[in-house]
Amino acid sequence: MDNNFKPFHEASDILKALAHPVRLCIVKGLLKKGHCNVGYMQECLELPQSTVSQHLQKLRSFGIVTTERNGLEVYYTIADDRVKGIIKIFFGEDEA
Repeated sequence: MDNNFKPFHEASDILKALAHPVRLCIVKGLLKKGHCNVGYMQECLELPQSTVSQHLQKLRSFGIVTTERNGLEVYYTIADDRVKGIIKIFFGEDEA
């Protein structure tokens, strides 16, 4: 065994960030669509914009998603390839 816990903390943080149904749905949707903004996610999820933004901030703080600004629009994409593998494990190869 190795007493270097850094990789374990990183993996644990990613799993914690994904441990919410809305965040899992956001990540799965971003993987399928490639990128989108909060307004689009809000309509799809039928949740208030503030709720979607809070979930995105959590995903962003753990490095799972990244943003790109296009004028006034902010688009989100998946930033961590490990997340793609996790989603494929849970939802199947064709679903991610």
